[in-house]
Amino acid sequence: MDKVKIVALKESVLEDNDRDAQNLREELRGKGICLLNLMSSPGSGKTSTLLALNRAFDGRLRWGVMEADIDSAVDAQTMQEAGVPAVQLHTGGMCHLDADMTRQGIRALGMEDAELIVLENVGNLVCPAEFDTGAAINMTILSVPEGDDKPAKYPLMYEKCNILVVNKIDALPVFDFDRERMERYARKCNPEIEIFYISAKTGEGVDVLADALVKKVKAWCR
Repeated sequence: MDKVKIVALKESVLEDNDRDAQNLREELRGKGICLLNLMSSPGSGKTSTLLALNRAFDGRLRWGVMEADIDSAVDAQTMQEAGVPAVQLHTGGMCHLDADMTRQGIRALGMEDAELIVLENVGNLVCPAEFDTGAAINMTILSVPEGDDKPAKYPLMYEKCNILVVNKIDALPVFDFDRERMERYARKCNPEIEIFYISAKTGEGVDVLADALVKKVKAWCR
């Protein structure tokens, strides 16, 4: 009997997407656009962090946001009300965006003069980390109430991200959150990961994060 042929569909899909993502990254760099892929679990404070960053950017960047959710337009409306160009992307139940979906969102946003475009990915610590969106910067948010063990439980997310933002530090007195343990877990996944501590609510640490992002975006757009 002939040996059954096995096709690894997931590997094929990821390889095709990786090629498309690299093409998109090069296209955007040619236009002077930096794409930032923002990932985290639901409720970590992605949108509130973007609102805080908008205030801290203080007009230093031309930027817009693509809000990805299974449904609703709440986040895009929130960003627009804050004066940030935004488009809502509905995934129809999918828990991540790939490079082609991201490209469609960028077209819909229509900001040819943007220096920074942020993709606020679907709230999930698993699927979004598996798919390259074509981003120049991958950033994840870990909120204090989620606990300090998330990098140990979801290592791929922290392996793939350049930046880790620890949000809701104003809640540190209420929760048993060990910074050193969290950093140890995160750096085991990615020794080069940059870690910032902020409170999107109070503004603590946001200026430092904003300055770092502006510097990275300007360097990418040169």
